[in-house]
This record gives sequence, structure tokens and C-alpha cells, in this order.
Amino acid sequence: MRKRGKNYVERAKQVDRSVLYEPKEAIALAKKTATAKFDETIEVHIKTGCDGRHADQQIRGAVVLPHGTGKTVKVLVFAKGVKLDEAQAAGADYVGGEELIPKIQNDGWLDFDVVVATPDMMGVVGRLGRVLGPKGLMPNPKAGTVTMDVTKAINDIKAGKIEYRLDKANIIHVPVGKASFEEDKLADNFQSLMEAIMKARPSAVKGQFIRSCTVASTMGPGVKINVLSLMK
Repeated sequence: MRKRGKNYVERAKQVDRSVLYEPKEAIALAKKTATAKFDETIEVHIKTGCDGRHADQQIRGAVVLPHGTGKTVKVLVFAKGVKLDEAQAAGADYVGGEELIPKIQNDGWLDFDVVVATPDMMGVVGRLGRVLGPKGLMPNPKAGTVTMDVTKAINDIKAGKIEYRLDKANIIHVPVGKASFEEDKLADNFQSLMEAIMKARPSAVKGQFIRSCTVASTMGPGVKINVLSLMK
């Protein structure tokens, strides 16, 4: 077992591992146990009953959190012609086309958090699949990052849009804000996230969709949420 530091052990004492907390209580505890010297991110980890090996049980989408994530997000837009100007006007951090390929592929430039592309640029962006794919940066229509409406895409991302998707263990990991946020704002963000994920339930999933849900700060202990309260 991994040896935990003294600070972690002290924080963990505040959480009863045998209790399934109501969402608001869990968020309050996650916030209270975020005592690092930096503003920790509050993350939610949702174990689903999906089997991601089947295409009809995949989950991928995006939701705009009402109070944002507290993080400044750098957006790269692949576009051409008037869409380049539109992306620049909307506040994209980087815009370009084919000339960016060697910079990313050969120079390892990855100074961005989200990639948006117009559909006519996906042939170019596809060549970066091996670099962007494993980092979860590949534009995707389901996440709203392959679109002709680059202005809306950029505005949503800057306003606090987050992507959710299953990992290999069929778990969704997403941030819902920072420990410095007020509890009500974190609760609102959590609520918006859960509503989006409930709606995204694949019809092929049988049995219990959400198996477990845990909220934690970056360095803090996990606080388990009573999943039955999420079904209401």
C-alpha cells in the first residue's frame, strides 16, 4: 500500500469512510479537507455500469458549468479563411492550420488545453491523432469541438465548459471547480454535471448506471456520495 503523508492522514480523519454522504455534505467536506498551499481543484469520479468496449455503451460529451472551473483555459483553433479571423476575434489563444502540424508533431508543442477545429480541417488535424489522442485533446463533434461555429465553441470553453468521457475502467473523472469556490457554486456545478451525465446514459446499459461517485480535492481524501440521492 502507498504510504500517505502526515497531512493526508490528518485530512482523511475528517472523512468517515463507512458513510455515503449527501452531495452537499460531500462537497463541503472535500472543500474543508483541501488544505494544500495552492488552490486545489475539486474533482468528481463517477464509476459507471457501462462497458466501454462496446460502441453503444460509450459516453462522451460536454457541459458548461454555471460557475466555470476556476481555471484559465488555453484554446487552439484549427481553421482557415474567415474562420481564422472569427476564432481570433472570439479570443482563441492560438489559431492556425497546416503550419502548426510540425510544431506539435516534431517540436512537442502542447501549450494548450482544448483543441477546436472546423470540419474542413479535420483531415489536417487527423494527422496529429497519435499525439493529441492519448492526451484527450483530439477535437470531437460530440464534445462540440468540431464545429463551424468557432465563436460559440470558444465562448463555451472560456465560460467553463468541460468534457466528460469514460476511461478504460469505465470511470468518468471531471473537475467541478476550485476549493476557493463557495460551497453553493460547487454544488451548482456538480448538479449541472450530474444532470448531463444522467441524460447521456446509453440505452444499452443494463442495471445500475452509476455504481459509485466520489468527490475529492487534488491532494485530499475521497468522499463517497450516496448515489441513490443522485437518482431523484
